[in-house]
Amino acid sequence: MLASGIWGITASSWRRVAKHGAGAVTTKSLWLKEHKGHSNPVIISTEHWTLNAVGVPDAGVEKAKEEIGEYNKDKPVPLIANIIAESAENYAKTAQAIVELKPDFLEVNISCPNIEDEFGRPFACSADDAAAVTKAVKAVSGDIPVFIKLSPNVENIGTIALACAKAGADGFTAINTVGPGMAIDLRSRRPILANRVGGLSGPAIKPIAVKCIADVYKATEGKLPIIGTGGVATGKDAMELMLAGASLIGIGTAVADRGADVFAKVCEEMSAWCDAEGVASCGELIGGMHRSFSS
Repeated sequence: MLASGIWGITASSWRRVAKHGAGAVTTKSLWLKEHKGHSNPVIISTEHWTLNAVGVPDAGVEKAKEEIGEYNKDKPVPLIANIIAESAENYAKTAQAIVELKPDFLEVNISCPNIEDEFGRPFACSADDAAAVTKAVKAVSGDIPVFIKLSPNVENIGTIALACAKAGADGFTAINTVGPGMAIDLRSRRPILANRVGGLSGPAIKPIAVKCIADVYKATEGKLPIIGTGGVATGKDAMELMLAGASLIGIGTAVADRGADVFAKVCEEMSAWCDAEGVASCGELIGGMHRSFSS
């Protein structure tokens, strides 16, 4: 599936992603009101990693209603609406507005690392804060499942996940970007990004994603589904996250690295590996690491 923040702006772009093999699409983070984001330059990328300090720009709920409404007229694959806010109250207001559009899931972004200068420490850094946001969104979400997007930048992600589970979360997305990190231009001797720092994504963070997913799966005893994101570029990457406990796989940075058809490529690679290894279904892999330790 398409991860949030990557190519997820318009109904036409979501349909294009589905055409290229994605099983679901996630919107970029939606704010209650317009949010400007950061000034350029906002992205720097190498073959190993990407730093982004886009700052979560968005036109607000009214524009989201237009695009989601248009997409729902002929929806090829499920839509996950990602929401963000600066307070538990506004998370609830944003969720309430988006729920009316009947997305298939809500993904609650409490973990963006590159807007700390604007809003302070992310809610995902505190079990109590994360639980409070979860409870507020669940109070207005009706029968739409609520997935909480967790941060790797915490001492114990399992503790945060468990607090959200007790507050009613239906599942998790793990992980958001790592950091923030920084890159410096050698000639000017200044940070390359206008925001100075940005969230780290791409192949370099996959081992962190694998461990975080495993920790969330263990803490919640595998009872809640996990959307695994972070460094997935190949079928083997995806299956590694599944063995850690993910049951859905989000792809972001690799869209730029491998092209729009990366979704189909990854699915083909997964299928080929399963055929070669005698695995009847990829679903057999979910949480497999944990079963190997208990057997």
